[in-house]
Amino acid sequence: MSRIVVLGGGESGVGAAVLAKVKGFDVFLSDNGEIPGHYADDLRKWDIPFEQGGHTEDLILSADEVVKSPGIPSTVPMIQKLEAKGTPIVSEIEFAGRYDNAKKICVTGSNGKTTTTSLIYYLLQNAGLNVGLGGNIGKSYAYQVATEHFDYYVLEISSFQLDNCYEFHPDIAIITNITPDHLDRYGYQLENYVKAKFRITRNLSPEDCFIFDSDDEITIDHLNKIILSAKRLPFTQKTEVGLGAFVKDDKIVVRYEDEECDIFLKELALGGKHNIYNSMAAALAAKASGIDNKTIRESLATFQPVEHRLEPVLSIKDVLYINDSKATNVDAAWYALECQSKPVVWIVGGKDKGNDYEVLKPLVRDKVKAIVCLGVDNSKIKAAFQDIVGEGNLVETRSAADAVMEASKFAEAGDVVLLSPCCASFDLFTSYEDRGRKFKEAVRVL
Repeated sequence: MSRIVVLGGGESGVGAAVLAKVKGFDVFLSDNGEIPGHYADDLRKWDIPFEQGGHTEDLILSADEVVKSPGIPSTVPMIQKLEAKGTPIVSEIEFAGRYDNAKKICVTGSNGKTTTTSLIYYLLQNAGLNVGLGGNIGKSYAYQVATEHFDYYVLEISSFQLDNCYEFHPDIAIITNITPDHLDRYGYQLENYVKAKFRITRNLSPEDCFIFDSDDEITIDHLNKIILSAKRLPFTQKTEVGLGAFVKDDKIVVRYEDEECDIFLKELALGGKHNIYNSMAAALAAKASGIDNKTIRESLATFQPVEHRLEPVLSIKDVLYINDSKATNVDAAWYALECQSKPVVWIVGGKDKGNDYEVLKPLVRDKVKAIVCLGVDNSKIKAAFQDIVGEGNLVETRSAADAVMEASKFAEAGDVVLLSPCCASFDLFTSYEDRGRKFKEAVRVL
């Protein structure tokens, strides 16, 4: 019996361990930190041996194969030892893909991937298809492969999840866009990060589809360097394309094979230029999956925003509070600011990932009246924006409750208070979801 060791006891790791158990492997899970209670309960329920608070080297180095959770960098000593020994290390996505015959629509990108994934899932559900949602969103893909049966999966896949994918094969692969992000995990080399994203295309065949933003220079530059046999379906707001999606006469036009579908921009449920891109990518994936035009139009008109992504929370004294906690990089925050038409009190900060704030300065000049820092070290944010908003209009806080309270003092009727942090959450919060929920809670208390 082959021995599978899973490193990491979160959603991804526990899902992989359950799948390994179901498939008859000798499985063991190890987490260097504390495993959250409900995950530990799941492991006990499935009778999977595990350890937490440290790694027992002998139990790990005896593995025939290791499934590594995406949060663990390849630089940690245990991974280095496994690599030196020649032990195969795969991601949960790679492992689960071996046991799944469903059609897979897989979405990666620096920004927009959660919204695009959720839109496609909604479209496929509305078309009456038997579809699962997983990857970097919702339930673990491996857990679903172990315990459920779907004909389709829509998977949001991060670069960290792609890093240890080798044979994994999407039927439709989507890259929403690529902007500098997570460079601390890629040796501060953009090229390494771009290659990680493009791993989603490595096993595509001529029958498969690759959907991409042809307005995105980084994507196109890399696409021109590689050989790709899949059908190429670009989406763009700048020009007309033969096959793909584009904007013309205030409509999205989607062309796939010999079919065409039009959707008026004013009918889209999601506002903002970035969501036109997300809607085009989703509509193309739907057309390539054989979904009819009526379902596509109705779905794009009735979709509800994703939690933590430009999510309206409440309007208090005519001030709208928006939770965009998922904006963990500069580009995501740029989109959030760009689509605001009212004066903004901007809540920003957290764990910096090597951010360059230069690109945000014109938008801050144009739209932001005050800044509330929410982070342990706000020195880079202060250096970038203090002179723009003025000394009295920038304050520092260390909790969501304080950030909301300070923002409310700056905000007047007709303003927007926007949590779009531009940074990771791990200095003050356990995750971007934790940060977003605490923000929403603070707004409700207010």
